[in-house]
Amino acid sequence: MNNNNADTMLQETDRRTLRGELALIAAVLINSFGVVLMLYSGAGISAISSVPFAFSEVFTKISLGTWTYLFQGLLVLTLMILRKKFVPQYLFSFVVGFAFGEFLDVHELWIGILPQTIPCRIVYFVLSYILICIGIALSNRCGLPIIPTDLFPREFSDIIRVGYPKIKITFDVICLTVTACMTGFLLGHLDGLGIGTILAAFTMGKCIGIIGNWMDQRYTFVSVLTQK
Repeated sequence: MNNNNADTMLQETDRRTLRGELALIAAVLINSFGVVLMLYSGAGISAISSVPFAFSEVFTKISLGTWTYLFQGLLVLTLMILRKKFVPQYLFSFVVGFAFGEFLDVHELWIGILPQTIPCRIVYFVLSYILICIGIALSNRCGLPIIPTDLFPREFSDIIRVGYPKIKITFDVICLTVTACMTGFLLGHLDGLGIGTILAAFTMGKCIGIIGNWMDQRYTFVSVLTQK
């Protein structure tokens, strides 16, 4: 028993300490780029952005970034209803989501300069998949309010006491279903959905868990909200 405690203490001292604030900034930059890059790859948009993407395609006068933070606002409101109380930290999460939406629009302005050959598209999808997984894993550990689309499955998992990977996969599949119904019925064809979207929806939750466990073994995240 004492040996186990000693091993645990040794592992904790071996971890590097990272600022949660920097992790959150990195997550916003990484995820916004990853989402746009996945869409640009032609393999389909990421599940977490598929719903606002569908709205942006159906109601074209509003940009993807604007629909994104409207959708995120709805998620924040839903979490407060589920918790049956006002949660101030969730409001800051909406602010983070607003920044995320703005960066989506910024990346869309320049992403067209990248070549679109088939090998390049494959690289874009693989890179975007990895980036989004890393970004969400960072978000879940930064110790600060995070992007609502990342916050929702994490908090919902805590509310109903079900493992995060299961909730994440379920959330992604529901998002894809909504997107398929909207674009299929209102546009007459599926838009934004591809083999990459489906693959990511059913596997990304598990991949995020693996990357998160790797981070937990090597890093400790502290922020202004960390209790001393």
